[in-house]
Amino acid sequence: QVQLVESGGGSVHAGDSLRLSCVVSGDPPGTYTMAWFRQTPGNEREFVAQITWSGRVSDIGHSVKGRFTIFKENAKNAMYLQMNLLRPEDTAVYYCAVRFPGADDYAYWGQGTQVTVSS
Repeated sequence: QVQLVESGGGSVHAGDSLRLSCVVSGDPPGTYTMAWFRQTPGNEREFVAQITWSGRVSDIGHSVKGRFTIFKENAKNAMYLQMNLLRPEDTAVYYCAVRFPGADDYAYWGQGTQVTVSS
């Protein structure tokens, strides 16, 4: 069973930085794509950034471009989201997800980690 565990969330002030981590266990098959999403209460899940197995950043959300960086370490089965210049509107639960080759949707999701940015 593939499992994803996020960590690194917390409460910070505007302008601060945080680094989120996502570790994948359960030996998922193939070369999967990973992504970060975020969600606030009452709203749909919002795409943040996506990275391929090889480490190529294939997409990043307009609202975080230039402030957030996605990267991964395959040897550790880990993916990261470096968040700089945080804003109150970045407050959300952040989720990591895995999509297998040929699939349209992300099949596995973590439990989420809360990020709260105060002004």
